[in-house]
Amino acid sequence: MTSPILVTGGTGTLGRHVVPLLRDAGREVRVLSRHGGTARDGVSHVTADLLDGTGLDAALDGVETVLHLAGGPKGDDTATEKLVRAARKADVRHFVYISVIGADAVPLGYFRAKHGAEQAVAAAGVPWTTLRAAQFHDLALTTVRAMAKLPVVPAPATVRWQPVDARDVAERLAELTLGQPAGRVPDLAGPEVFGLDALVRSYLAAAGKHRPLLPMRVPGKVGRVYRAGANLNLETAQQGTRTWAQFLAAQVG
Repeated sequence: MTSPILVTGGTGTLGRHVVPLLRDAGREVRVLSRHGGTARDGVSHVTADLLDGTGLDAALDGVETVLHLAGGPKGDDTATEKLVRAARKADVRHFVYISVIGADAVPLGYFRAKHGAEQAVAAAGVPWTTLRAAQFHDLALTTVRAMAKLPVVPAPATVRWQPVDARDVAERLAELTLGQPAGRVPDLAGPEVFGLDALVRSYLAAAGKHRPLLPMRVPGKVGRVYRAGANLNLETAQQGTRTWAQFLAAQVG
C-alpha cells in the first residue's frame, strides 16, 4: 500500500494546484493545517502547529514523503526546522521544500527566513529536494493592486521581478515530489522580467484605472541588491510558460 504524501500549506495558493496533481497521479494526500478540514476523494486533513510542533508526530505517522509549502511573512525557518526534525524522527524518505530565488542574497527578513529553512532541510539528515521559485503572479497582482490604491503610485523601475505562475510551480513540485530526492534543483522563474513600474502600468491598463506614477529609486543595501538582480535567475533552464499578461487578463481583464 502506498503511503500518503503529507502536504503543508495544501489549501494555499500553491497547494490548491499541487494537491489535485498528486491525486491525479494516484497518490493519497494528507493536508496539514492548524484548523483541519473535511476528507474527500483521497485527501485527508490533519491538525498540527508548525511553530510549536504540536501534532507533528501524528501528522507524520506512516508518511514517507513530505511536501512543505506552508509559509508566511516570518517564522519559516523555525517552523521548517521543527517539521524536518519530526520528519527525521518519523523516518521520512523524501522532504521537498519550496523556497525563493535570492534567499541567500536579499537582505529582507522573509528571504533570510527562507534561507534558514533551506539550511535546516539540508542539515537534518532526511533525503531532500529544494526548489527556489520566483515571486508568483498572485503576489505581483496583490502588490500592484495595493500600490494602485494610492493617489500617486510609486514606480521603482530598478526593482525587477521575474514572476512565475503558481500552476507552473505546482507542476514542477508535483514532478519533484513523485521523484527521488535531488538536493537543490534548478530555479524556476517566469518567462519575462519586469520592472515594478511596468507591472503597475500593465495592471492599471487592464483595470481601466488612471493614476500618476512617481519614479523612485530604492535606497540602501536592499536597493543595491535589487539593482544587481539578486532576486532573478536569467540563466535558469527552468522557466514557466504562462505569462503575466495571460494571468492578468484572466484575473482583471
